[in-house]
Amino acid sequence: MAQERVRAALAGRTARVEAVEVRDAAEAAQWGMTGSPTVLIDGTDPFAQAGTGPSMSCRIYRHADGTVDEAPRVDELRQALGAAGGPEAVEEDCCESDLLDPIGRAGRGRRAPAERGLRAVHQAVLRHFAATGQAPQTATLTPVASSVGRTTQEVLAELAREDFLTLDENGQIRAAYPFSAVPTAHRVTLEGGVEMWSMCAIDALGIPEMLGTDAVIASSDPVTGEPVTITSENRHTVWEPDSAAVFVGRRSCSGPAAAVCCDAMNFFTSADSARSWLEQHPDVQGKTVSQELAVQIGRQIFGPLLAAG
Repeated sequence: MAQERVRAALAGRTARVEAVEVRDAAEAAQWGMTGSPTVLIDGTDPFAQAGTGPSMSCRIYRHADGTVDEAPRVDELRQALGAAGGPEAVEEDCCESDLLDPIGRAGRGRRAPAERGLRAVHQAVLRHFAATGQAPQTATLTPVASSVGRTTQEVLAELAREDFLTLDENGQIRAAYPFSAVPTAHRVTLEGGVEMWSMCAIDALGIPEMLGTDAVIASSDPVTGEPVTITSENRHTVWEPDSAAVFVGRRSCSGPAAAVCCDAMNFFTSADSARSWLEQHPDVQGKTVSQELAVQIGRQIFGPLLAAG
C-alpha cells in the first residue's frame, strides 16, 4: 500500500525509490524505522512522532480527520515531497489525481483495514460477487463477522460509511466496488462463464486485474450506442473498436464514489465521442485517457483488494 501511494504521489515524476527489507531490531534502529511501513524522504521520516523509538511492529498512521490507516495518504505524501524540495507536480497531474480521488478514496485506497473485521467481511463480499455475480445475503457473512465479535449489519454499515460498498434502504448490499448488484452499462464475463456488472469503466478493467483471470467486458458508447468490447487475456487487452477510449470524470458534488463519479467513467468508441459526451454534461469535469492508462488505473486501485494479510 505504501509503495502504491508513493507512486501515486509522484504521479509519473522521476524519483529514485528504494524498497528496504528490515529484518531485525538492529536494522530498524539503523534505518530509523518506527514501525512498518516507514517512508523516508532523503533519509528523513516526515511522519515521525516524538518519543517513538525503533520498532518492528506494524505502524498505524493517524490522519488530520482522526481516522487511522496503514500508510500515509497520497495527499500527505505529496505535501511531504513538496516540503522536502521534491519534484513539482504539473497542473495536469494534480487534476488527474483529483479526478481519481473518489474512486481511490482520496488516496486511502479501496483495501479495507484489517481492524474490526472490516477486511475479512469486505473480502468475503468481493469473493462472493466473483464466484456468483451477485451480492451475498447478510446471513452468508454472519460467520465472518461473528468471528470478531460483531454483527454483519455493524460491519456492513461501517464499510458503507467508509465507501467500500453501498447499501440499499433495507441494508442489503447494492454495490461493492468494483461490483454492482444491479444492472449497469458494463457487463463483465469471467473465464468460466460467471457474469457480473461493474460500477464503471475503470471498475470493469479492475475486475480481471483483481481476480487474476481472463475476462470479456461488454459496454457501449453512451453517445452513439455502438458496442465497445475489451477482451483481457493473459494480462493483455484487445479493444474493439481499436479506437476505443475511456473517459475518467467526476461530478462537482461530494459523497460516495457511486454518486460522484461512477456514471462519469465510461467507455467510448473514440476520443471524439467522449469529447461530445463531455460537452453535453457541463456538471462533469474530466479527461479522456489512453487504453493503457485506464488498465493501469484499474490495476492500481483494485489489484490489491484480495491480497492476504
